[in-house]
Amino acid sequence: ALAVGGGRLGRALFARRFEGEFELVGGYLLVAGTAAVAGQVAIGLVGSDLSLSDLVAVDPLAGTLPVFVFLAAVAALTAGLVRSLVYARDEHITVVVVALVVWGFMALEPTVSAPGIVAGLAVTVALGYISYALGTASVPGMLTGVLLALLTVVLGGVGWFLTLMAFYAVGGLASKYRFDEKADRGVAQENQGARGTGNVLANSAVALVALLGYAATGHVEVSPALFGFAFAGAIATAMADTLSSEIGGLFDGPRLITTLQPVEPGTDGAITWQGELAGGTGAAVVAAIAAVGIPIGDPLVGGAVVFLAGVVGMTVDSLLGALIEGERVGNQAVNFLATLSGAVVAVATGSLLLG
Repeated sequence: ALAVGGGRLGRALFARRFEGEFELVGGYLLVAGTAAVAGQVAIGLVGSDLSLSDLVAVDPLAGTLPVFVFLAAVAALTAGLVRSLVYARDEHITVVVVALVVWGFMALEPTVSAPGIVAGLAVTVALGYISYALGTASVPGMLTGVLLALLTVVLGGVGWFLTLMAFYAVGGLASKYRFDEKADRGVAQENQGARGTGNVLANSAVALVALLGYAATGHVEVSPALFGFAFAGAIATAMADTLSSEIGGLFDGPRLITTLQPVEPGTDGAITWQGELAGGTGAAVVAAIAAVGIPIGDPLVGGAVVFLAGVVGMTVDSLLGALIEGERVGNQAVNFLATLSGAVVAVATGSLLLG
């Protein structure tokens, strides 16, 4: 409640001096996060046996304050995101959604260090601003990306974060690469290449579920490596699919994957050998990062599994594009199903290799 109310106050205060949406969202997040931290500290000191020393313990892993900051950041980002997606008359929904999300993360009992949360916030906010400034993400898309990136670095670790960032950075730049030429050919991303919430979630939702599963391994009897495979397989698919589309769309002679007959550029399910090569390269990049940064067993074997999953997922995306994509099934649904297939392939193959 404090996050949502504080956010609305912050936006109103910043509106007195700024007009840009980015600045207004910044004011919303700043005051929302501060209010949420203050509320948790007050409740912790008044309603429990916590002391100031518990909040700022010498051991950064033992302090309660970093957890409060993490939950406050999650609350503020979720509130800002939901607010950007609903009508003004439906803003009361924001409180319910934020409460459920924060409750879920409290149930995970995350271990958060002071250096970790400070670095995570600094890096993710900086990258979010860069993505917005470069035009690779809209404001809602930026909020979604920052929230997912923060969760990844805190709940997963540096390796998981770098794997996700490889896709965000390379995929975003690929969307802007020779954009005018792709627009003339009818194969450019909508909204001037700026990815919105739907696009970000379509490519990252499966990876997010895998990340949450990994964070919950203390509560479920599942090997952490399987969640690592699912995460990396989904991201490898998203990277491969993005590069195959963005790079392949610049070349002539596309063929439909199901019949190999020549088709017009931009046709759903069309492929080019240049796009396939770019997609395979993207899958290899993700596989290399995941092999050394995510607990998926032997780096060589684990990396090969992730690469295979990315290539298979990219192929599934093309097949779904040719077979079902159209008026009833949109591109975002196809992207989600493709990343799901990449995750399933990675988990199935990894399970066989792990025994």
